[in-house]
Amino acid sequence: MARARNMKNSFMTMTPSPFFHLFSVSPFASLQFSPKRSPRNHYQNLTPKTIALFFISLLVTFTFLGISILNLITTYQYPPLPCSVVSPSSPFSQLPLHYSQVLLASLASTDSNSGDGDDHDEPRLGSSVMVPLPAHVVAGNLSEEEREFWEQPDGEGYKPCLDFSIGYRRKSAKISKEKRRFLVVVASGGLNQQRNQIVDAVVIARILEAALVVPVLQVNLIWGDESEFEDIFDVKHFKRTLQADVRVVSSLPSTHLMSRQTIENQLPYSVPPLWIRARFLKQLNEEGVLVLKGLDSKLSKNLPPDLQKLRCKVAFHALRFAAPIHELGNRLARRMWIEGPYVALHLRLEKDVWVRTGCLTGLGPEYDETIIKVRESQTEYLTGKLNMSHVQRRFAGLCPLTALEMARFLRALGAPGNARVYIAGGQPFGSHLGLQPFAAAFPNLVTKEMLAWKGELSPYINRSSAMAAIDYIVSLNSDVFVPSHGGNMGRAMQGHRAYVGHRKHIRPNKRAMLPFFEHSSISDTEFGSIMRKLHKKSQGQPEPRHNKRDRDVTAYPVPDCMCKHR
Repeated sequence: MARARNMKNSFMTMTPSPFFHLFSVSPFASLQFSPKRSPRNHYQNLTPKTIALFFISLLVTFTFLGISILNLITTYQYPPLPCSVVSPSSPFSQLPLHYSQVLLASLASTDSNSGDGDDHDEPRLGSSVMVPLPAHVVAGNLSEEEREFWEQPDGEGYKPCLDFSIGYRRKSAKISKEKRRFLVVVASGGLNQQRNQIVDAVVIARILEAALVVPVLQVNLIWGDESEFEDIFDVKHFKRTLQADVRVVSSLPSTHLMSRQTIENQLPYSVPPLWIRARFLKQLNEEGVLVLKGLDSKLSKNLPPDLQKLRCKVAFHALRFAAPIHELGNRLARRMWIEGPYVALHLRLEKDVWVRTGCLTGLGPEYDETIIKVRESQTEYLTGKLNMSHVQRRFAGLCPLTALEMARFLRALGAPGNARVYIAGGQPFGSHLGLQPFAAAFPNLVTKEMLAWKGELSPYINRSSAMAAIDYIVSLNSDVFVPSHGGNMGRAMQGHRAYVGHRKHIRPNKRAMLPFFEHSSISDTEFGSIMRKLHKKSQGQPEPRHNKRDRDVTAYPVPDCMCKHR
């Protein structure tokens, strides 16, 4: 037996387990597994070097433990954005049209079951995007040009990905609980201009590490709209979606109310975050409140990656329309969608557009004279290029396309004459006369007033922002969107349609195409070929923003806010 024990001991000595080697590197392990000694010898072997190694190993252990806990916390705060946005490449988009009623019912039930939940629940970014109904699969006796017109662009596998950096997430714990410094922003202009300013207001609050008071919507001087933020947008959703980025409060606390407050409204254009901090941080720390007005295009379009992602998060996730507007817009969109594919056309023919752009209406001398008189009496409304004539403005691409030009343009691109066209925008100057040339080419015109049932639009009479929001929703759900003039609506729709799967968005290249409108000798066939060639790469396919650095990330979300998932 003794011999057997000796053999066993010698085996253990000759072939120690690899597991014990893992412990041998630790001073703590050497204390545990060392042979028995007297207490005196035991402590004599604790040299300064051994003690130092012991404490270093403890430090490394606790460091790794701390990093693991931090990663768990930040992952909980910022759940990854699921790439589950319904897009033209979705299986839903391949359904035949007779499945439309079943599809609509399923979408409606899904929408009705997705409540906001408790105020303390973390927002689910994947479900907060306003996603359009699937694009139709168009079949039938169509020409090649007509089939090409309805065809959706290749999204190249791009889907939303708002993966904020660890550094951004670490700062969020403090910033999202800020209670000492507050930013107040007054947003002016029309709906989509206000949206742009609200997006930048959130980003500036983040830059200054301040809490954001729900933005104030300035009374619109042109339309007299007195809507407040909560009349147009879902405040609860806005707060919840941004709760990990910026603290949003409904009003200033009583401790920060002041009888007189300086309003900063002279910001230069395209300022970087460093300028914002240098200019306002000291004032904000001293006074506790900063009021900014006139933010349109004031913040640089080229920001650090995390702030660009924050812009997308605000524009496409946080700024959801108030429930009554959202529901009505969706109802009208379904009524339009159920009848088949349709084009949404943002036809900028309103009186104020002609006044502001310095262009002529094309309706005749009487109407042009009216616009000129208003422009001369209210010169502050004229925007940019004051030294250019109306002809120069037109060929520089600064004027909206007229109804006649828009009709000819769409026919050249292959839009069939029986296509259903949703007209977004306000009342055209000249009323029916303003639309007549377009209606002659495309008689199936539809407006929100035609789609709505009796009384549905009554709450929004004389509320231009709410009406614009309804137009936005119906336009987003269209198979094809075309703006007659760039503007904020065109850019907002371009970015949103890209973000939800690159839905077709045709952006007229007015500067390149208008000279061909003057050549009456060009046949319709040749004219169509020229127009399709000019706009082959302007159909809503992915356009990386870094090709032109000064583009809005909310209009060109690739690659800042979207990445490839093949």
